[in-house]
Amino acid sequence: MAVHAVTEWSSGLLSCCDNCSSCCYGFWCCPCLACTVSGMVGENRCLPLCDMFSPAILSSCGVPLFIPPALLSLRVGIRHKYGIKGSYCRDIMTSCFCVWCSWCQMHRELKYRKKNPTVVNMQPTPANAVKLNHVDGSIPK
Repeated sequence: MAVHAVTEWSSGLLSCCDNCSSCCYGFWCCPCLACTVSGMVGENRCLPLCDMFSPAILSSCGVPLFIPPALLSLRVGIRHKYGIKGSYCRDIMTSCFCVWCSWCQMHRELKYRKKNPTVVNMQPTPANAVKLNHVDGSIPK
């Protein structure tokens, strides 16, 4: 298995001054920012609405939901896509206790990665890949 370089987030969780427009966007309309981040990742823009409506629906049935599923999954997905250092435990804690800051950090990260594209391919190479060496396309013996 190949070893890939692991990077840090381009800005800290509380680094609002790094990009004031992202933080203002998140402060004044966090649901809009969340939907924007979801769209930037390539997911359905309405995905973060699950985080807003599912706690109310589940708690009315007696099931408390503490971890926002869309925020956590998008955060983990961004971290894996770009090879950002971290852990699931840290992502869960950040998603539970720093919701707005997490959305703002992901928005800043995606804007940074758009300017400086570096995608880490985490897919292993197929074990059964065979090179064709003959002119007629047959598999060498």
